[in-house]
Amino acid sequence: MSNVFVAVLMGSDSDLPVMQSTLDTLDSLNINWEVKVTSAHRTPAATHEYVTTAEQRGCRVFICAAGLAAHLAGAVAGITTRPVIGVPIDGGPLKGQDSLLSTVMMPGGVPVATVAIGKAGAKNAAYLAAQIIGVGDDAVAERVKADRQANAEAVIAKDAALQEKLGRA
Repeated sequence: MSNVFVAVLMGSDSDLPVMQSTLDTLDSLNINWEVKVTSAHRTPAATHEYVTTAEQRGCRVFICAAGLAAHLAGAVAGITTRPVIGVPIDGGPLKGQDSLLSTVMMPGGVPVATVAIGKAGAKNAAYLAAQIIGVGDDAVAERVKADRQANAEAVIAKDAALQEKLGRA
């Protein structure tokens, strides 16, 4: 499955500082990705073309980040039957609340899995994409499992260090 990848679409290049967490996490899990700036409103034909060709080239999951009206994930979900994960960007006067609602409120039959607003959501979008791919790829599933175990061990080590510092070890 070497041609398998996750497509990361952003409504603006200004979304990259948030979405870098997605790209870094996909890299850490050894999952191929592509990233593209495209707009549900300003470049709908280009968005449609990219989604269609990405599917044909091996895209398994689309991660879409957008702020304000945040229609990119919904527009992509209307084009594909592949899983779409929406990342609401934490900008604008409502600090991403509007983006969250725009991303999550999809009509029945056209789902968008929506994660938290901002960087935590961007990171979780990568993990969710990896878990989706891992359903059909045992190697990816094992990498996700190993990463989860490493995170658990890091918490245990931090607690042990705290207990020692406080003289309670």
